[in-house]
Amino acid sequence: MMEISKKKLKIYIAAAFGAGIVIAALTALFICKGMLGFVAVSADRYESMSNTYERFGKLEQLYQSMDTYYYKDIDEDAVFEGAKKGLVAGLGDPYSAYMTKEEYDSWKASATGEYSGVGVTFSEDNDGNFVVVEVSADSPAEKAGIKAGDYIIEVDGKTYDDMELMANSIRGEEGSSVTVKYLRGDEEKEVTMTREEIVQKSVEYEMLDNNIGYIKLTSFISSSYDDFKAALEALEKDGAEGIVLDIRDNGGGLVDTCIDIADEFLDEGVVTYVEDKNGERTEYKSEDGKTSLKSVVLTNENSASCSEILSAALQDNGYDIVGQKTFGKGVIQSTMELKDGSALKLTIMQYFSPDGDEIQDKGVTPDHEVEDNEATSGDEQLDEALSLF
Repeated sequence: MMEISKKKLKIYIAAAFGAGIVIAALTALFICKGMLGFVAVSADRYESMSNTYERFGKLEQLYQSMDTYYYKDIDEDAVFEGAKKGLVAGLGDPYSAYMTKEEYDSWKASATGEYSGVGVTFSEDNDGNFVVVEVSADSPAEKAGIKAGDYIIEVDGKTYDDMELMANSIRGEEGSSVTVKYLRGDEEKEVTMTREEIVQKSVEYEMLDNNIGYIKLTSFISSSYDDFKAALEALEKDGAEGIVLDIRDNGGGLVDTCIDIADEFLDEGVVTYVEDKNGERTEYKSEDGKTSLKSVVLTNENSASCSEILSAALQDNGYDIVGQKTFGKGVIQSTMELKDGSALKLTIMQYFSPDGDEIQDKGVTPDHEVEDNEATSGDEQLDEALSLF
């Protein structure tokens, strides 16, 4: 028979006593959990929950106060949709936005170049104004007299401080009507238009005198590169001795499309590079092989975003830029679709010219600055471009 020393016996008794305390504590915990609704969580989980409540608890307090004291029943979904939009709006960035599923679906449709609306593209300037940068040919907006440079004030009697909300209020069901109030100079104008299916034609071309080809690029949508490539090849086949690339009033679009078009003018090298908040750099490059034709680029104050990437890249590679200083939008947005089909469009990077020049808030200054005189029937900027061949 094995004997147990008094010392070991004390240790066993202590261990048994400790185990009893643990078992009793666990039993009490489960009893409390059952009786009082307590739930055991890990320390990390508890800290995360505490931080979340500290950050967003006031929203819940606001909601409870509204639900209790607002003089009408509130729409909970609408209230929290507004809270999501307000969270992103707090960045103070006109290019970042939260989009509902319906708004995101509408936005995706416009990016392909096919949607129902009035055919107007606008951007937000540094003062928060919505300025028209492009009007589609033969669109309801063009027929109503809206022009690039006009400022949109109201849509159907409502004002907006969110660019995506404004855009979605203008788009809508084909055949429905929309009333837009806009400002030109000091004069306010209001027009009511019937929405139509808009199929953007982003590329137009023709042969000018002296065998100089002319390509007008109005936006960078998914079909733009193929249409641009076809136009360039047609002009080369017809004996063009030079190309004028007109990106005036082009408000931008898809970066990948822009890089593909830049590749037609550049040998292997950097078209643009972007940097994020941590200084991480990503380069967009062109490949060998470019048109042998001398080319001149036309810009104006409504040339924005991808138009500025393209013009800055060509300028850094020796191409002449003619016209007016560009808009100055040198940031890139990424759109992240959420689980419920809504999306976050967020400015994530700033882009630079191949030589490292910033574009955001600065724009691209032409080599030959020329204003187009609206009082004349001619095109002074195009005339200057043609004089360089």
